[in-house]
Amino acid sequence: MGDAADGAADPGLLRLENLDTDIRPLAAATEATRVAIDDDDANSYLPFPGHERLRRAVAAHVARGVREIDWRQTLITAGGLNGILNVLLATLEPGDEVVLTDPIYAGLLNRVRVAGGVPRLARLEPSAAGWSLDLDSLRATVNDRTRMLLMMSPSMPSGSVLDREAWDAVAGLCRERDLLLVVDTAMERILFDGREVIDPLTLDGMAERTVIVGSASKELRMIGWRVGWIVAPPALVDDIGLVCISNVVCQVGIAQTAVAVALEAGDDDVAAATAEWQRRRDVILSELEGLPVIPPHGGWSMLLDVRALGHGADEASERLFRLGRVAATPMTNWGSERAGNYVRFVFANESCARLRGFGDRVRAALL
Repeated sequence: MGDAADGAADPGLLRLENLDTDIRPLAAATEATRVAIDDDDANSYLPFPGHERLRRAVAAHVARGVREIDWRQTLITAGGLNGILNVLLATLEPGDEVVLTDPIYAGLLNRVRVAGGVPRLARLEPSAAGWSLDLDSLRATVNDRTRMLLMMSPSMPSGSVLDREAWDAVAGLCRERDLLLVVDTAMERILFDGREVIDPLTLDGMAERTVIVGSASKELRMIGWRVGWIVAPPALVDDIGLVCISNVVCQVGIAQTAVAVALEAGDDDVAAATAEWQRRRDVILSELEGLPVIPPHGGWSMLLDVRALGHGADEASERLFRLGRVAATPMTNWGSERAGNYVRFVFANESCARLRGFGDRVRAALL
């Protein structure tokens, strides 16, 4: 769909298919990148775990001022998904099962498979109020072959946010079954309607069994910088670090100080970007009033149930592109078969002004 949208070269086409954003990174971060080009230390394979300033910034960011995290428990990666894959490669044996929510980003499913794992899916339930995790479905996915739970909140593509009850259920299963929890925090601060971050590291007994994987791509809008991070318990960090060296070798040197600058700036920059993304979400929800769209509680995207309108996801995506001048991704294979009921709209890369009239386009294409 991205290739088709690029090929159309149509300025009137709404680009809702790809996880880009037009909200620029922090100005101080882009300036730090320019300065780093002339820094010889930034043009090096070393140090393999990442630059110390960034590792310390990551430790402080994840600690949130409420705990101590040794910066040596951090590893810098070439993006968040590189971090996810490295954690999976370091901790899974062939056939180990990994629990994720459904629907879920196909890239997470495929990384589990690449690492030799078997994805198991816990159902996210849609409603007019948003998505919620079906706790009975979650418990039913766990068995003697389960090695870890891999959670993302807000989740992609749904915008589902795990509430306190859901996190307590996740933590309870991890403690009861001696499971690892891996948390993809790429969008954890992109929360709407006053929601607050729930930190799984603060839950009883979870600090020693939780791996945090973060990214500069979403909250900090630094997609092309390709910087992510891992914060792991001391018992795991060395093994994960060895995988990091073998997979990609090192991070983008000229990007690391810039990401440190952005993390050190605190929450205000992310809050301002989130407020704008919420405004765009609200425009789309208003435009699609009366249609089976599930409101996201965070993140960059939302899902429309096109099966309820009489279409499969692939057909709906094609009709939206051809008849509505809207690029939207079909969710086929983004989880179980039910993912094929949905198309995804990314609202991070189009302004509120351009999104007005979006509902008319959707109705012309699908009704």
